[in-house]
Amino acid sequence: MTLELQNVSRQVDGRVHIHPTSLTLQKGTMNVLLGPTLSGKTSLMRLMAGLDRPDGGAILWQGQDVTGQRVQDRGVAMVYQQFINYPGLTVYENIASPLRILGRPKAEIDRKVQETAAMLRLTPMLTRKPLELSGGQQQRCALARALVKEAGLVLLDEPLANLDYKLREELRVEIPRIFEASGAIFVYATTEPEEALLLGGNTATLWEGRVTQFGPTPEVYRQPVDATTARVFSDPPMNFLAVVKEGQRLKFGSTASAPALGSLAALPDGRYRAGFRANHLFLNRPSASAVSFRTKLSVTEITGSETFLHLGHEGERWVGLVEGVHALTPGAEIEVWLDPAHVYLFDAEGRLAAPAPYARAA
Repeated sequence: MTLELQNVSRQVDGRVHIHPTSLTLQKGTMNVLLGPTLSGKTSLMRLMAGLDRPDGGAILWQGQDVTGQRVQDRGVAMVYQQFINYPGLTVYENIASPLRILGRPKAEIDRKVQETAAMLRLTPMLTRKPLELSGGQQQRCALARALVKEAGLVLLDEPLANLDYKLREELRVEIPRIFEASGAIFVYATTEPEEALLLGGNTATLWEGRVTQFGPTPEVYRQPVDATTARVFSDPPMNFLAVVKEGQRLKFGSTASAPALGSLAALPDGRYRAGFRANHLFLNRPSASAVSFRTKLSVTEITGSETFLHLGHEGERWVGLVEGVHALTPGAEIEVWLDPAHVYLFDAEGRLAAPAPYARAA
């Protein structure tokens, strides 16, 4: 069982929503669509579901061309960010409603409702109505209604975005378990890199209607093919800095330099763009090879156990994420440290020239 997109594209009122895109999703896989708002995640899902028809290309389901097939004739279930339940029906009746529409026998409906409710831990709530449930329970009810059809393709469009932090964490843990039990192809859209890492499986990064990379989630995170993918798969977005490779040294500006470690040492000499994530800036020297920068602090954000530092350096804006609570004065100059083991190098076109040495070893 596979879903295959063959060079599909989509325009609305002359504006490109999806550039020509090819993807193959296999049975029993979790596939995350990761990108910022308006990057094309929902547009791509609507093409997969059959809610929209592509302007070009073809969509194949189990080898059969379903490009022009109606959504109701496909084995697809979809759950939206704004989860939808029928408020006048009980949880049992909500879950049973797709099966009743399909005309399934009463005994089969009852069996599948009970099985799906148990999988989603809704059995004690079957006689309640949605408004008597918590937000997380309501979202599980919407998921149950999608799963009970035993659809081969389940599309989840930012399903946890409107829930509070505690409920999001609860369902993030449960969704991989639900996915494993169903055996369907899952496609999950999110704006949050952390969520993609938690869900695992495969990730497709999207930027302005283009899939920039698709592959196993840890691989896309550790070895992004270009600076755009690295930016999408970093929260806060990846920091950048001009660097010159000369021999076995990396020269950052006129004063700072560091050894070219691992994969960086084999690069041809020349000018590159260094990229590094927020959690790889430090207030104290992390290693003997680390290099220091004088930066100007604009804002601090304390989360409780960590502090975000918004910094300026030679016209670049950086964000650092450091452990602990730090009482620093906005406007002050502070020294930060960067370990070259965590530096990616990109060429003039933004393509990955060398992954961070730590990433290749991981």
